[in-house]
Amino acid sequence: MVDVILDPFFKKKFQKIKNNTIKEKIIKQLSKIKENPEIGKPMRFVRKGTRELYIPPFRLSYRMNGNVIYILDLYHKDEQ
Repeated sequence: MVDVILDPFFKKKFQKIKNNTIKEKIIKQLSKIKENPEIGKPMRFVRKGTRELYIPPFRLSYRMNGNVIYILDLYHKDEQ
């Protein structure tokens, strides 16, 4: 069984989203990450060890550590 831990920074950004359809897409992608943690694109350089998943217009950043997945951040694509 895989555990998912949401970072407080992620929770704060998720609550600020007003569009319910985008929130539903994010929740759906979180369940996909829980089923297959390697679904996201592996990052390089400074963000090595993390993965990202694109949920238009946002990017969801997470890290895997054994059977635990840490959801780190949710940011707009243009903020990269």
